[in-house]
Amino acid sequence: PVVPSRDPASRTAPALDRIIPHDNTQGYCMKEVIGHVVDDGELFELMPDYAANIVTGFARMEGRTVGVVGNQPLVLAGCLDIDASVKAARFVRFCDAFNVPLVTFVDVPGFLPGTSQEYGGIIRHGAKLLYAFAEATVPKVTVITRKAYGGAYDVMSSKHLRGDCNVAWPSAEVAVMGAKEAAKIIFRGTPEGPELAQKVADYEAKFSNPVAAAKYGFLDDIVRPSETRARVCRELALLQSKTAARPDRKHGNIPL
Repeated sequence: PVVPSRDPASRTAPALDRIIPHDNTQGYCMKEVIGHVVDDGELFELMPDYAANIVTGFARMEGRTVGVVGNQPLVLAGCLDIDASVKAARFVRFCDAFNVPLVTFVDVPGFLPGTSQEYGGIIRHGAKLLYAFAEATVPKVTVITRKAYGGAYDVMSSKHLRGDCNVAWPSAEVAVMGAKEAAKIIFRGTPEGPELAQKVADYEAKFSNPVAAAKYGFLDDIVRPSETRARVCRELALLQSKTAARPDRKHGNIPL
């Protein structure tokens, strides 16, 4: 049901302009970001103590129910592991089944490395989240706040998975990996020191920003963090009448 909201869609949140740390290895609370964007700062979180590296829950935007998914940088740096992938995939499928729009907040440095994850089938379980977002036909709005690296970025409701509106903050980094790691591979053989540091700085200036991704159509816009709520509300209003053509088949083949 739609509940009348006294929280204006045009409300700005100046605190979001200061929430991202200058050091991209430091964390911040994604729940705080979500609270500044949704109606009255209220998020009904599901399973908060299970796979806390990803946040799932229900909120309202202009009085309408939305499902919220977001990486939590304070836990495992926001990496996706098996439990987080399955938790988010089940939530996305639930929202799609009951026609609840999805709003996704992305700050993901990748899938969690380690033999325990590999032996546990991280690729198969990660594919469940990819499949869930790809098959969902509800309105999908994605906000990239900081890191969006590699395959984990693709999985988080990216444009490649038919996201309806994908926007990014100026602090966003859409890339295969971090600048330092990428520079070490590209300029292999360069010893640690001022020369390598300069190459890392050059790489960051050229690629560690959302402009390159926007140029190739992977982003629809770059927005000020404080104006995120207004943009998300506007996109959800536009997508209320969204219809999606489905192929004539019985069902898809989800990676169980």
